[in-house]
Amino acid sequence: MTTHSDITYPEGPRLPATHPLPTIPLDDAIARQFRLLECTAAHFDGRDLFASDVGVVPELGRPRTTARVEAVLADFFGAEDAALVQGAGTGAIRAALSQVTGPLLIHDAPPYRTTEVTLRVLGTETVRVDLNDPDALRLALSESGPSRFAWAYVQHTRQRLADSYDPGAVLAACRAAGVRTVVDDNYAVLRVPRCGVELGADASCFSLFKLHGPEGVGLVAGARDLVGKVRRDNYSGGGQVQGHQALDALRALTHVPVMWALQSQVGAEVAARLAAGEVEGVAGVRIANAQDRCLLVRLTAPVARALPETAARHGAAPHPVGADSRYEIAPLFYRLSGSSLADAPELADWTVRVNPMRAGADLVVDILRRALAELIR
Repeated sequence: MTTHSDITYPEGPRLPATHPLPTIPLDDAIARQFRLLECTAAHFDGRDLFASDVGVVPELGRPRTTARVEAVLADFFGAEDAALVQGAGTGAIRAALSQVTGPLLIHDAPPYRTTEVTLRVLGTETVRVDLNDPDALRLALSESGPSRFAWAYVQHTRQRLADSYDPGAVLAACRAAGVRTVVDDNYAVLRVPRCGVELGADASCFSLFKLHGPEGVGLVAGARDLVGKVRRDNYSGGGQVQGHQALDALRALTHVPVMWALQSQVGAEVAARLAAGEVEGVAGVRIANAQDRCLLVRLTAPVARALPETAARHGAAPHPVGADSRYEIAPLFYRLSGSSLADAPELADWTVRVNPMRAGADLVVDILRRALAELIR
């Protein structure tokens, strides 16, 4: 029998300690929702919220409605500019990184797989530094410059389960050293108190599909020079986010802050109930930002691979669609993310990730109890 922190395991691998990112309290989330509507009123005649256009409007290079939504989002996130792009979060990251020249500082951890493809396709040379080690980051930044690197890329949520770095502190250190930054804010924006650009990054990149918007829409928000280059490169009519897509994304955002705050509350309640031993077959639980904010549930038997399909028979979602997209209403029971398993493959048989989505704690706990009872009969 092995013990790690407050969790005792009868057998199998240990679940590492996690360092969840802070969340937005419900009252603050309500204020965020109201602030978004204030920004919308500042840029839209109310009648235009029921109409939209398409195509490459002369002098704008994009639909007029799209330009207005971009202005709303730049205002809301406190950015100099914002550009809506196709390709969701991956497209936004790729559009921003395509403007980066020279080597790129990145965290020394398995990257998110689509980001790994982007770095390979762009032929980006990387300099790996453990962002969990402030001294290592300081040393790397002291040697920064065009000959080594002038840009850094930071994933806001965790790449390793045990990651502990403060994204705000990393961005501040980079800024003090004259190193510009691009932040992957997927799974973090509107869930944490401040996203990358609000913390001083040159660009925040994220998917609006993961914020209940339409499929394929992403956003790059940040410095005017970088966002301007992204927009100039996207000159094709077929590459534009059309007006109806932009409005659809904006409408969805109006309820996301409150929804995320409620989901975080439910996750904390489920974690407390599982830690108290409410469900037989659970050895331990951690709250983590392992892509989406979720629960890592360590089981007493190696049945994690079978649990998603079993839980689906009791009403759970067996796989993600966008991880927090508009399609995902049932609680998600799924394997750990690919980057998490690349770092800790021994957890594959013993640990599942659970996201309550729109459900309450009672349903999440009940599905887990029934699925485990079926598997560990």
